[in-house]
Formats: sequence, structure tokens, C-alpha cells
Amino acid sequence: MQKKLEVMGQVCPFPLVEAKKAIEEIGTGDELVIEFDCTQATESIPRWAAEAGHAVTNFEQIGEAAWTITVQKK
Repeated sequence: MQKKLEVMGQVCPFPLVEAKKAIEEIGTGDELVIEFDCTQATESIPRWAAEAGHAVTNFEQIGEAAWTITVQKK
């Protein structure tokens, strides 16, 4: 299953805060797709995922200042 989290326009650290909440709502092996435009989150979200043991299965720039990252829950 995939859950989409749209946090465009939110300033850091809110995309990360919202991602932490959203990952709690999905099951093991499910994916959280996060779309964001906060530059700092390009570092903080992958770092949090790695520290929490989750896998980043996709990370790409989708606009001039917009990214999508997919985190698979451990």
C-alpha cells in the first residue's frame, strides 16, 4: 500500500514532523510518498528514514524546487 503525504509550501521542520506522524499510520512494508518543497528536507527526511531503519525507495526532483521521496516502513 502507498500513502501520499503532500507538504508543499510547509517550511522545515514541518515536512519531517508530518512524515513522522504519517509513517505511524501505515503498516510494515507499506510506502509513504512525500512531496515537498523545503530544501532542508532533502537532507533531513532521508537521514531520519535511515536512522529509523526505513528504506528510501525513490528520491527525485520533480520541479525547480520540489522533490518526492518514497520511504518504505521497516
